[in-house]
Amino acid sequence: MNFGGPAFVLAIIGISMAGWMFTTWIRAKHGYPVENEWGGTVHRTDADADRKIALLESDNAKLAGKIVRLEERISVLERIATDTNGQAAQLASQIDSLR
Repeated sequence: MNFGGPAFVLAIIGISMAGWMFTTWIRAKHGYPVENEWGGTVHRTDADADRKIALLESDNAKLAGKIVRLEERISVLERIATDTNGQAAQLASQIDSLR
């Protein structure tokens, strides 16, 4: 094979173009920004993804609130269970008052 001939140069150019197209396709498929023809980046915009992010943020806020309330309840139960000065009747009345 003649490495200085035009066929070899065209083969190298073709392989380079195919590799560039493959990596661009993979980047676009997985949502990474893609370079445009002037070297800038083009970000994928998806209105459905924005809506999903907003729903996840609101769900996250609700779950964080539940965690805070559960931590408060656990601290009350720990305080009741570890109360050494109280009697059994006081403990029972505190449990009843929590219900």
